[in-house]
Amino acid sequence: MPAPTIVLCTTDSYGRPTFRIGRERTDGAPHAHASHLDQPAGDACRAVRGWPRVRRPAPAVVTALVVALSAVLGVGVGAAANRAAGAFPWDGAGGRSGRAVRPPVLELATAVLFGLTALRFGAAAELPAFLLVAGAGVLLAVIDLRHKLLPNRVVVPAIGATAALLLLAAALGGQWDRLLRAVLAAGALFLVYLVMALVSPRSLGMGDVKLVALLGLVLGWIGWGAVLLGAYAGFVVQAVVALALLATRRVGRRTQLPLGPAMLVGAGIVIGWSSAFPG
Repeated sequence: MPAPTIVLCTTDSYGRPTFRIGRERTDGAPHAHASHLDQPAGDACRAVRGWPRVRRPAPAVVTALVVALSAVLGVGVGAAANRAAGAFPWDGAGGRSGRAVRPPVLELATAVLFGLTALRFGAAAELPAFLLVAGAGVLLAVIDLRHKLLPNRVVVPAIGATAALLLLAAALGGQWDRLLRAVLAAGALFLVYLVMALVSPRSLGMGDVKLVALLGLVLGWIGWGAVLLGAYAGFVVQAVVALALLATRRVGRRTQLPLGPAMLVGAGIVIGWSSAFPG
């Protein structure tokens, strides 16, 4: 059986940090056969006097930086979403322009949303996917509230881009089980909502069916608990909003409210509290 390799950390006659690599002899003393190397093997020489220590930023500092950058990004995304929603429909027939919401309400709201998303995930590899869903969700919510429509030109590319970003996150972190669960959850929710839309087309549209596939990707990445709660959270939010509007006589009993914004809010709440039900 070969003798184990050992690393001796020391400094040379000029005070420069070095280390020697060798194998232990039968008498217990090391026999070095390499020296004066510039870098240690991993952190083996960190505690040696004179060895240069690399200070890594504290996790809190990294998280704060990610949150700040995400919030700044959210301002830009919110501004773009505001203009895009104000110009909808995009076929040019209506000649619409301007912003859907008076600035800076939507811009600041998106910045807060992006900051909270970054606070939830930190510098994790899946953060870009969740930020993408957040940005697309802002645009979809505004359009659905104004036009009662979830355009395919937003939902379908968002599904593809989110799946690609989650694939990248799975490859970087070896989290293939999460990716598989995300795909299965998206497919399962899509089928369930499709059946509901076919049974009751007045209460659920095809835009909602495609939106739940997008939400299923991110909810499934977190866990099956998030999928189950997220599937019902939208209906709970919708019921609360409808009751509040009825109580204030803002709508009538026959008024149809768009479901998309409630689905997005419900999924956002579940994702925010998802640490309570991992897996």
